[in-house]
Amino acid sequence: MISGRCGMTTITRFLGVLGFLLCSGFAFSADDTAPAPAHQVTQHFRSKKNKGHTTGYLLFLPKSYTVKSKPWPLLMFLHGSGERGNSLALVKMHGPPKIVETKPDFPFVVVSPQCAKGKRFEPPLLLELLDELQTRLNIDPNRTYLTGLSMGGSGTWATADAAPKRFAAIVPICGTAPIDQKRFLRLPTWVTVGGKDKASLVQQLQETVAKLRDKGAPIRFTLYPQLGHNCWDATYGDPKIYTWLLKHSSDKRGGG
Repeated sequence: MISGRCGMTTITRFLGVLGFLLCSGFAFSADDTAPAPAHQVTQHFRSKKNKGHTTGYLLFLPKSYTVKSKPWPLLMFLHGSGERGNSLALVKMHGPPKIVETKPDFPFVVVSPQCAKGKRFEPPLLLELLDELQTRLNIDPNRTYLTGLSMGGSGTWATADAAPKRFAAIVPICGTAPIDQKRFLRLPTWVTVGGKDKASLVQQLQETVAKLRDKGAPIRFTLYPQLGHNCWDATYGDPKIYTWLLKHSSDKRGGG
């Protein structure tokens, strides 16, 4: 037990150190601790620069991940409108965050942010989250990939349009958004959609792909003739998607 003058001196010193850390901008956060490899856990991001930039997200580290290993590729996944809310369990319903629950050797660090109800993905927030993860984790900044389905497919286009050089390759699924096509002329892109999806969406994606191809962009297009809006199970269930992603590095732009 610490008592008397000695105890007061110890407490005073502790408070002084704590005050120094807080005044220096140091902050304690549960998110500063990475999850154990082969596990997917819930995390929370709050920007130090923009008060409105905050989101919950799932984070998965592969089984072989270590801080001393070769830097890992990172795959950011954007969910659909049905998974919006404040329960990250919803985000595990589809795509990579569902896959890693049973595949601890999935070859990417996977980050899956959740969008609030009534909201859509905001590229500035997503890019800040990537900055934070690349600082905190053993991530290869030249092998950052982006994918999403439906509303998340639109978010994939929009985020890549905002910062095309941040990504080595993208896979937007059954979603679209206004883009500056010049930003995609060197960004490997693989678009997928179901042939029985909304006709206007299929047509818009086909036109976007055709225009980018005409300009020499490294773009692939897969149409699943017998599928409707849910073509994401087929896309994410195809091992070729992940092999294709890993072929690309943003410091060595190649073909599609």
